[in-house]
Amino acid sequence: MHQSTIKIDVHLDNEKVPEQIIWTADNSSADSLQKAKAMMVSFWDGADKSALRIDLWTKDMMVDEMADFFYQTFMGMADSYNRATHNTEMVNDLKKFAKDFYQKFKDQQLKENKA
Repeated sequence: MHQSTIKIDVHLDNEKVPEQIIWTADNSSADSLQKAKAMMVSFWDGADKSALRIDLWTKDMMVDEMADFFYQTFMGMADSYNRATHNTEMVNDLKKFAKDFYQKFKDQQLKENKA
């Protein structure tokens, strides 16, 4: 059996707020450590039938970056769900939600910038 390791280091400030997220993975095409401003990791506990999650973001993550991150995460989740289930109707619903979410964020930003 082949094994692969993903290592995530989170550097915290004195109030335990993430300042830096650095990760690396075996068999990655990247030669060096990768920096990230945010991360979402989910695990499925089959025994408890529940999702275990770790959601972190650094204090320099901007609101517009967070909206982009969520939009791309929703779209990626839709693609993963499609590969797992081939349920086109549900995939299309999730992608529509992602697009509506992102458009609403952009509309709110425009409204705030005009005020």
